[in-house]
Amino acid sequence: MKQIITKLYQNQSFVYKIFLYILTTVLVVYLFPKGGKFQYEFQKGKPWQYETLIAPFDFPINKTKEEIEIERAEITAKAKTYYDYNTEVAEAVKNDFDEQFNELFNYDSLAGTRAFENLKYKTKKLLNSFYKNGIVDTADDSKTDQLVVLIKDNVEQNVSYNNFIELSNIQKYIKDFVAKEALENYETQLYNLFFEIAETNVKVNQEITNNVLTQELNTIAYTRGNVQEGIRIIAKGEVVEGEKLAQLNSLKKEYESQVWNESNYNWIVFGYIILVALALLMLLLFIRKYRPDIYENNNKVTFIFMNIVFMIVLTTLVVKYNANYVYVVPLCILPLILKAFFDARLGLFAHVLTVLLLGFIVPNSSEYIFLQIIAGIVTILTVSELYKRANLFISVGQITLIYIVAYFAFYITHEGGIKFTEVFSGNETGQVHVIWIYVMQFMLCGLATLFVQPLIYIYEKIFGLVSDVSLLELSDTNSKLLKRLANEAPGTFHHSLQVANLAEAAASEIGANTMLVRVGALYHDIGKMNNPTFFIENQATSVNPHDELAPDESAAMIIDHVLDGIEIAKSNKLPDRIIDFIRTHHGTSTVYYFYQKAKELDEEIAIEKFQYPGPIPFSKETAILMMADSVEAASKSLKEPTSQKIDQFVERIIDKQMDEQQFMNADITLKEIVTIKKVLKKKLNNIYHLRIEYPE
Repeated sequence: MKQIITKLYQNQSFVYKIFLYILTTVLVVYLFPKGGKFQYEFQKGKPWQYETLIAPFDFPINKTKEEIEIERAEITAKAKTYYDYNTEVAEAVKNDFDEQFNELFNYDSLAGTRAFENLKYKTKKLLNSFYKNGIVDTADDSKTDQLVVLIKDNVEQNVSYNNFIELSNIQKYIKDFVAKEALENYETQLYNLFFEIAETNVKVNQEITNNVLTQELNTIAYTRGNVQEGIRIIAKGEVVEGEKLAQLNSLKKEYESQVWNESNYNWIVFGYIILVALALLMLLLFIRKYRPDIYENNNKVTFIFMNIVFMIVLTTLVVKYNANYVYVVPLCILPLILKAFFDARLGLFAHVLTVLLLGFIVPNSSEYIFLQIIAGIVTILTVSELYKRANLFISVGQITLIYIVAYFAFYITHEGGIKFTEVFSGNETGQVHVIWIYVMQFMLCGLATLFVQPLIYIYEKIFGLVSDVSLLELSDTNSKLLKRLANEAPGTFHHSLQVANLAEAAASEIGANTMLVRVGALYHDIGKMNNPTFFIENQATSVNPHDELAPDESAAMIIDHVLDGIEIAKSNKLPDRIIDFIRTHHGTSTVYYFYQKAKELDEEIAIEKFQYPGPIPFSKETAILMMADSVEAASKSLKEPTSQKIDQFVERIIDKQMDEQQFMNADITLKEIVTIKKVLKKKLNNIYHLRIEYPE
């Protein structure tokens, strides 16, 4: 048991990767839709590429969404509206009629006469006609000439909506009544009478109306006809359209709903586990072979796997909500982030694997995979120097344009053409055309992609990673640490600026990360701040403290600036990628001057005392810094520098570093080293060019 625990402890990094690998596989499989995958891919308007398809079992033919929507629209248009007739209001108005009528018409010349009784009779008859079907508050023009259901005394009756009286139109009815009965002398009193007593007593019963409509909509059949087992559905080469398309879609839906049952659930899950595990294994093997520094860092491996799972979770949520909005998910954020923190090759590789996994989740997987892979490639090719805000906006615009153009091409191939009148003015029903819906989705996706900037900042704080945006901030010479270097070791600060310029030019020439190597050069000698006067560039007088020390002590003081620099960098929370430059800028080279002095005193002295602890450079950028640092420092010792002298000493210094195998782990080619030599020679020749001697 103790041996097992010891073994696990010794291989804890590998054990953690296995745990992360298994956990990610389980999470991704869990997010997969609970349905089988139809084994055939087909598109509307395209030939059937497989052998003749025979119905494997009986299944119904599903109606299309368009057919169902048409039926729903027809039922909704024909559905009757239910109105409640308030008998109490009608009776109260009729009871109030006598009192109000007598008050308005009870004057000497008319009271008690036959004309009075006749006027009262006709007016009450008019009032009764108003309340025969009832009075509504406001007319609904959409229901003109329609039959509606009036619920009066708990009895339903069909009436024409035109039989209802609108409250605001009563004045018109009175005017017609006055003209017909020749009652112009009483027109004002009649207006006042109905204004006082008339009230609405008919209102829509929305609850009953909605319930009845729901019941009628529920009667819609979502299938039409059946396909019997053994019937030919489609033959090889036939075009997928019309009834064949409907049958294929129905079979696909039926197949996917029947596959996940108790008998084969475990087998399908097992199959998915194998597929996902293979994809993630390819990613791990890629990182292990081509990015060993990332593979050895569990923090970085976790970061990569976490982002892949995050994108799958986000896409799954959108698909579950509404699969039509799947292109709103800003999937291009994944290669953007991985390129910002690592490199383009890893970003594209992870993006492609993520898209392949999402193919099991999204509808129209072949179309989706093509669009997203093309968009990912464009992202990698166009996005550079994220710290420049304009670059990100331009790249997002290009990505969005590629989405739109590619989707437009798919649309043409599916539909066999395009009706421009529909695209630019909508279809006959007045709905937005499907192309514009997807264009808006792609635009939203582009806007969401801009969120990569704050996301990079958040990741930097959580995972301790560094991007070009952070490098730009660190390159500011007004930062606290560089200001301190300028004040405490001005010669070293000036040397660092010169090295930064040389290294940046060399990195640009061979395609390395210029911003990273510049920042590394600015901070590589910060350890000299602890004992600045022990370094010749900071000695303002002729007094040299090394004159009072033994050669091995002097060498120790020089060598210690690397360890001091690492401590200062860590205390100031510099990223590990910058600390790597401090750690490797001398590799395992020898403090040759003091070693020679020591040998003069003792021929047998060990060289190890005069060697830097290393490690040697392990990237192009750290190798460039070693060359630029050595060449710039040595150039100060040149007396009367000429172009020939500069060329010779650059060759000599870098060849010596190569002989000492300082670049064995740096993944840098001989051709790139030759290019770096040329850049350094050119830059130093510019620095030490001949000047005119001015008279005093």
